[in-house]
Amino acid sequence: MIDAARAQVLSPTKDEMAPYPIAAEWRPTFREVVCALVEGDFLLSRGIPRVRPVPPARAEQMRKYVGSYGETLMPLPDDSWQTSESQWMGSFWDVSIDLWTVREGRSDMVLDARVFEADGGYEIELISLYVP
Repeated sequence: MIDAARAQVLSPTKDEMAPYPIAAEWRPTFREVVCALVEGDFLLSRGIPRVRPVPPARAEQMRKYVGSYGETLMPLPDDSWQTSESQWMGSFWDVSIDLWTVREGRSDMVLDARVFEADGGYEIELISLYVP
């Protein structure tokens, strides 16, 4: 959980010692990613700008995990940014996005991603989807 002082920071922060909120500029992209997952597009075949393609084996692993979890994913509400976080790891940000389901609201599932600096902004790579 992010403390109140860090919760006000909305830009990417390079601090290896503490987590920070998801940067405001990344949020629309993560919303679009989760919308694709909600629709069952785990490969992100629609092509989302600034998001790396998901390898088929990883996409299938995420699909199976959501299926075995037994709940229906829903788009990210604004409240998701209160508990999701990112932390600088020296060459990328490690990002954990709390996922929500229709029945539970905030679920135990987390989308794990990495955000890399890239020409003109950033690039996102989905790593996994799991219950920590």
